Amino acid sequence: MLNYVWISMIAIAIVVGVGKDVSDEIANPYRNGRALEVRLDLRRQLDDERTRWEGDLVVGGEIFGTFYGVTAPGPVVRQSVQVTVREGKGTLLLTPGETTSGLWKTMAASGTIKGKLSGTLTNIQVVDGIPTGGSVEFESIRFVKLRAITQAALDFANTAVDISLGLIGIMALWLGLIKVAEEAGLVALLTRALRPLTRRLFPDVPHDHPAVGAMIMNIAANMLGLNNAATPMGLKAMEELNKINPKIGTATNAMCTFLVINTSGLTLIPATAIAVRAAAGSANPGIIIGTSIIGAGCATVAGLIAVKLLQRLPMYRVEGGKGHD
Repeated sequence: MLNYVWISMIAIAIVVGVGKDVSDEIANPYRNGRALEVRLDLRRQLDDERTRWEGDLVVGGEIFGTFYGVTAPGPVVRQSVQVTVREGKGTLLLTPGETTSGLWKTMAASGTIKGKLSGTLTNIQVVDGIPTGGSVEFESIRFVKLRAITQAALDFANTAVDISLGLIGIMALWLGLIKVAEEAGLVALLTRALRPLTRRLFPDVPHDHPAVGAMIMNIAANMLGLNNAATPMGLKAMEELNKINPKIGTATNAMCTFLVINTSGLTLIPATAIAVRAAAGSANPGIIIGTSIIGAGCATVAGLIAVKLLQRLPMYRVEGGKGHD
């Protein structure tokens, strides 16, 4: 089901992106194919041939607003640029900064050079060998939303890989410990030690039934924050509980109680969350342990109280089996 949700969200994003890009193609908000009159305040020569310069591109705020059809950002728009002029032809490279217009930032993000906006300089005005003005036609900007969606997908794919690699060590450690405990018979010992508790929580399940061991292992894995390790044992527990279900297809009290404990996320050591925080560069990834215990504990207690109370209500009972939801 979750896969269909993700596919639907991706499809909606693509449709919305295409619609916005088509609208932009009609309205031409980036003024593709049109030239903007600018002044150049070039203060630094970058080569001995006097062909490359660094300085500011200057546009009157009113001219900028009229050209792009937006509110004037101020009386004057200044932007750091690099200008190259050879044989009467010029190119311009704009690198956005903190004070750069949001429109130019958007254009730079979709430009051919990542994070920069290039343009062609024509009608160049020169004073004492230094370009002082001209007409700038920026590179054509199209499919902004589709590019953003594609780039976001790639960026988050890389992030997912980085986080996954960071989880390998801690997951291998805890999964190995659980396997060793299972082979050494500690699971059976733990089952016997927790028998008084499981009898109260799951009175309908025989104390020596395989479902009890599977549920305890699932709860133990969840308490250690090992969600991936807990999933197989949770499925096994539900499978075993279904074998003693007098009415197949209807959840028993034990199933509902186990589901509440499982989904409330009772955790003593949130290993996965700590690993994710560590992989993301957190300075103190383990600081969440205390709040995780309190939050998950409250959720578990509230869930158990609710499920035990609801089990007693006639509307949640079904015929054909005692104590079924």
